[in-house]
Amino acid sequence: MVITIDGPAGSGKSTTAKYAAKKLGFFHINTGAMYRGIALKCIQEKINLTDLTEVNHILNQTEFKFGGENGTDLFMDGLNISSAITTIEVTGTVSRVSAIPQVRKKLVQYQRNMAEGIDVVLEGRDIGTVVFPDADYKFFLIADIHERAKRRLKELKEKGAVVSLAELTEELEERDRKDSTREHSPLKKAEDAMEIDTTSLNITQQVNRIVEIVNKSIK
Repeated sequence: MVITIDGPAGSGKSTTAKYAAKKLGFFHINTGAMYRGIALKCIQEKINLTDLTEVNHILNQTEFKFGGENGTDLFMDGLNISSAITTIEVTGTVSRVSAIPQVRKKLVQYQRNMAEGIDVVLEGRDIGTVVFPDADYKFFLIADIHERAKRRLKELKEKGAVVSLAELTEELEERDRKDSTREHSPLKKAEDAMEIDTTSLNITQQVNRIVEIVNKSIK
């Protein structure tokens, strides 16, 4: 069974997908983390994102694997990069990386191969529209941008980063614009996806709503 959870940054999809998968006994694949992994590698190796030869070389030399507790840690080329991909620098680069057709084509195939033959919850921005258009269940999470910025601020403060709420709000607005207007695989709700507004919901409520829908349909 394939369950997809899409939505903009800060809507709660990553944490919700992780805990929904755990509660259902499914595997969890954080597709957004994989794009962040490529962004991190491009930064580390000083790759010119307009040089497609260099980008393709990176793609062909990169191996991803999810592991750790409940499979929530992302390993790239054998190294756990779960913390490294949450930096402000990676966040500022990942939209550009995600817009490169070669990157999306490579990672979409990677994600399909990883999900083959297992019960899985995947989250991202085009999982229900492009990666798994025939998924068994599709959800699209939304939230007020100010609430999304507050969530992001809390995450960054816990990591010791210093940034203002206004800066994060502006960053999210720009991220939304880039993700929804890019030519290849833009962020959008699948026609058959169930929309959930998470603005006033906590993670437990978000997870329970999805799990209840899935379990009710199964029964």
